Amino acid sequence: MPGRILASTTKRILTQLRHDRRTIALMLVVPVVLMAIVYYMYEDDALAFDRIGLIMLGVFPFIIMFLVTSIAMLRERTTGTLERLFTTPVRRIDLLFGYGIAFGLAATAQAAIASIVAYWILGLDTLGSSALVILIAVGNAVLGVGLGLLCSAFARTEFQAVQFMPLVVAPQILLSGLFVPRDEMAGWLNSISDVLPLTYGVDGLLQVGAHSEPTATMWRDLLILFGAVVAALLLAATTLRRRTP
Repeated sequence: MPGRILASTTKRILTQLRHDRRTIALMLVVPVVLMAIVYYMYEDDALAFDRIGLIMLGVFPFIIMFLVTSIAMLRERTTGTLERLFTTPVRRIDLLFGYGIAFGLAATAQAAIASIVAYWILGLDTLGSSALVILIAVGNAVLGVGLGLLCSAFARTEFQAVQFMPLVVAPQILLSGLFVPRDEMAGWLNSISDVLPLTYGVDGLLQVGAHSEPTATMWRDLLILFGAVVAALLLAATTLRRRTP
């Protein structure tokens, strides 16, 4: 029964998502457009594009999925959908993991499309496998889903949900090693970056970019990344409210 409920919850969310063309465009088209912009920014510096473009394959899905899921869950509460769902056998954990699975599937399509464009059209070059890049990008996207669902519990309006972006998303991007290598940061900033999950998503991508074979560090980063996803979904389940007052 629990597995059947989770499957039906996932199917419901995927059906809603399929009918929301704007959200589909945001998830599938916008990362490609942004990658093209990054390419033309570094058109004369292929090495810089290989590094920055590789990181962006993980960062863009993280940002977009955080925004989409935080607003989607908030709408479920404000419209009373959650209140009606919880009169059925659906549990909080079913709903949150249903969101994680549904948007994880969407994230897989998102990461695959963006990676195909980056590698075969824009000329991104990495020593490691593009399949590993897609896997880590999906992990970053699902991390955005988990954190978006968690933060949505503390928002009453869509505007408040968006306000969590500079608080939750921006510090992780700034301290992930995108702008300055982490070992060159001040010690206290490096310590903060150690506890931010996106750090490990970015480091995993850099490991793939620099090594032809998967490294132990990359697998560690991937384990921490998906562990953070599960932790965020579990925390979101404990803080989820039926309806926004």
